[in-house]
Amino acid sequence: MEFQVLGPLRVRRDGRDEAPAGRLQGILLGVLLARANQAVPVDVLTGALWGDRRDPRHGQRLQLHVHRLRGVLGEPDRLSFGEAGYRLRVLPGELDSERFASLFEEAREIADEQPQRAVDILRGASGLWRGDPFRDVDVPLLADWAQRLTELRSVALETLYQAELACGLNAAIIGELTDLVRRYPVRERLHGLLMTALYRSGQQAEALRAYRAARDTLVEELGVDPGPELRELHQRMLAGETLGPVKKGPAKSVPAQLPVDVRGFVGRDAELVELDGLLATGESAVVSVVAGTAGVGKTALAVRWAHRVRDRFPDGQLYVDLRGYGPDQPVSPEDALAGFLRALDLDGAAIPQDLAERAARFRTLVARRRMLIVLDNARTVEQVRPLLPGSPSCFVVATSRDALAGLVAREGAHRLDLDRMPNEDARVLLRELLADRVDAEPEAVAALVERCARLPLALRIAAELIRSRPARGLGEFVDELSGQQDALDLLDVDGDPQTAVRAVFSWSYRKLDAVAARLFRLLGLHPGHDTDDHAAAALAGTGLRETRRALDVLRRAHLVDQSSDGRYRSHDLLRAYAAELAESTDSADERAAALSRLLDHYLFTASAAMDVIARDDYAPRPKAPAPHGEVPLFSAYDHAWRWLDAERANLLEVCGQGGPASVIHLSETVWRYLDTGGYYDDAVALHTRAVDSARALEDERAEAKARRALGVTMSRRGRDREAIDHLEWAMAAFQRTGDQGFQAATLSFLGCVYGKRGELAEARRRFERALTLTDPDESWYLHCAVRINHSQNLLSLGLPEEARHHLDVTFTLCRENHDEHIECNAVNLLAKMYLHIGHDDDAFDHSQRCLTLARAAGFRTQQADSLRILGVVYRRRGDGEQALRHHEEAATLARAIGDTELISETLNALGATHTSAGRHAEALRCHGDALAVATEAGHREQLTHAHAGIGDVHAELGEHDEARRHWLQVLDFYRDLDVPLATEIRAKLENQGGS
Repeated sequence: MEFQVLGPLRVRRDGRDEAPAGRLQGILLGVLLARANQAVPVDVLTGALWGDRRDPRHGQRLQLHVHRLRGVLGEPDRLSFGEAGYRLRVLPGELDSERFASLFEEAREIADEQPQRAVDILRGASGLWRGDPFRDVDVPLLADWAQRLTELRSVALETLYQAELACGLNAAIIGELTDLVRRYPVRERLHGLLMTALYRSGQQAEALRAYRAARDTLVEELGVDPGPELRELHQRMLAGETLGPVKKGPAKSVPAQLPVDVRGFVGRDAELVELDGLLATGESAVVSVVAGTAGVGKTALAVRWAHRVRDRFPDGQLYVDLRGYGPDQPVSPEDALAGFLRALDLDGAAIPQDLAERAARFRTLVARRRMLIVLDNARTVEQVRPLLPGSPSCFVVATSRDALAGLVAREGAHRLDLDRMPNEDARVLLRELLADRVDAEPEAVAALVERCARLPLALRIAAELIRSRPARGLGEFVDELSGQQDALDLLDVDGDPQTAVRAVFSWSYRKLDAVAARLFRLLGLHPGHDTDDHAAAALAGTGLRETRRALDVLRRAHLVDQSSDGRYRSHDLLRAYAAELAESTDSADERAAALSRLLDHYLFTASAAMDVIARDDYAPRPKAPAPHGEVPLFSAYDHAWRWLDAERANLLEVCGQGGPASVIHLSETVWRYLDTGGYYDDAVALHTRAVDSARALEDERAEAKARRALGVTMSRRGRDREAIDHLEWAMAAFQRTGDQGFQAATLSFLGCVYGKRGELAEARRRFERALTLTDPDESWYLHCAVRINHSQNLLSLGLPEEARHHLDVTFTLCRENHDEHIECNAVNLLAKMYLHIGHDDDAFDHSQRCLTLARAAGFRTQQADSLRILGVVYRRRGDGEQALRHHEEAATLARAIGDTELISETLNALGATHTSAGRHAEALRCHGDALAVATEAGHREQLTHAHAGIGDVHAELGEHDEARRHWLQVLDFYRDLDVPLATEIRAKLENQGGS
């Protein structure tokens, strides 16, 4: 059977296509496919089919459509019903969109080395498309999925034509690229590919004409100039250079975090020149502080200048809004540095805990790099100082309402005091915004400039209001604004020029309809920094369509901004003003109800996302409150993960306002996401709060769960002693409460911690005890998890037969329960076992299967480990190139995940591959990095593998004393244990004449 969504919705079986019978059946099938293999609640399905209209007959009608859809499927048991709703079972490879995505990933991986093979794959993948996704099914629940598929298709086409250029098919693809540029005019990569095809076909004039057309389109559509890659390509063509094949970007990411440049920027020429003059390299990093009052345009100036000079910083641009002023909590230096370090390819447990260590690591990573760093909305010197680089190659721009005199005195920062706009520049800005109306009423314009205190923010909002009412003169608006000024002066504090801004806000706010005005006020209550339309709808208690309309009204009135990823945020002054209005307009009960709806929305949606990411988790999540409106539908692992990433800060902020029970609820819901993603700072903060909350409620069981999660996090950070303390406390509590399942899970975690510490016998005792507490009939998933962890430890002890016994039991349970998620772990461990006993072909086959399962399930740790094992097999087969490729990919993925044990293990594997190829310097570097990670994290087993690898390199170099020194450290660790590595090392020492 095949499900087709890349075009008209179809089901293909027995060699023929069958279309859903009618629009409603198509919607039903589409929504079930969007949540394939997941239970879809009845109310979600009835809402998709018939909207918000309440009708007691909808349940019966749904049953009728389900019955008819079962007939289309031909296999009635494919569509089952349970307590949580209807579930459509879709097997791997049956959904055309999944096949397309898989083919694209395969082609992208080989595009550089095998461009013709990539072309063949992508051409075949393109044949799966028969039109726009869900072409004949129009329902909001499928809009996000359709948009993602369309974007994936665009990226795949770009990859296809890049590969065809690499094959020399220049003239042959000009026609297709011309058509694509016409259909997707703002995709710069397509313009670059067309220019390259024309140029390499001898049509230099046409290529330059294509650049001019691209530039004109981008300026007209987006208000931006072409990016640096397109401009560089243009310059190379002007210089008459010979263009080789289109190359992929560097493997190491170059951060480009600048916000969108300001449209209609006016004036500030002297300030821009002053910043230009500071670019000369000095003895230390150059720091400029742009200081000025609220709304004066500090951020606009910094961002405009940063875009002007970004080409002079080829190693990237970092940006952070420190949120120093406004209703949000300011961003701590620790969190800002964590974001910078992630942007610089450091992630997870590799990010130090201590502020000073993070700052030092940051300075190390940016040393000798030519980077621009923008620190926006800083409140204090202490917030900025840890974020400063030490390298003269970096330039820092900090904006603040404070003069930050400490930076000037101690760091030698240059302060640029930004005054309000000169009258003439203010008039020019209004002319940019209002065109000829400015010249028609010069006196009104002058009065408006003064009423807006010559603040760009106030002028822009005022201009938007004036444009919205073209029939009225400027003088009438000025009179209206003047009449409102007296009442708003009550908000003035010590002559703060924000008074003028508030006056303009009030003017704009009074023009809103009731729905948009209420939403604006309630957005001021949102404790996070930004939000999406679903959360805004929950906050307001309105439907998604009505909320989106209100958000669009607010956006057009410049009362909210919409980012490129569809999220909404406001200037901190606007947020403060909205919060003031909510306080004075909406009752305490209404405000509390709005925040309650928001909290319920986040808890429910987080739970739904976790149902996709960890569908069969053995630690049951608390029942989420029913949502008050529509929530995002997560059709795939990546979609759920992206939502959690986008909302992580909001989840932590909102749950904190909901009281102890909400903190506990969130901790038990997202602990696995925070653990898998390597968000250890957030995990420690949340689970520590959960421990405190449980104590406040005198809930021992909740405290034990929080300590269990906290213990896991501490272990990831290499703080094993603290991890053991938390896990042992949780174990004792679970024994008192009689929770055998949690006892088994906690013992299993303890076994893993002891195993990483190299205390393999102690780990074995924990696993064996955990097994006695699990019953496969009651909790088969937990039983399998314990057996898999136990098998890993048995392999480390050199007992593959015992490990195989536990794996056989696991495979039987997985097949009985039709679950490939945990089976993926078992398959990977079986591959390790075969590798251990020298059955390389079996190890290769099982690792390939594990890699397929892991990619389908989104198990990145298993992907990395499978790649590591495949690399080992390739190395043993003598295929050094494939071994190196797999091990480099495994190490890159391990770093992205942030699991220190996995990082050190993949680095050791990469080091061994370099050793076998005679690349001794690279091998020592990899083993040395693995040694550093394992030492810092306390992973003693991987530490010994690093010493063993370093010893092997020195032995090959003939440095036998140094080799012996490292090998003896391995034996010292294992002492009298007869584990495989110890036996191998003893043999090497004997061959050298030692013992």
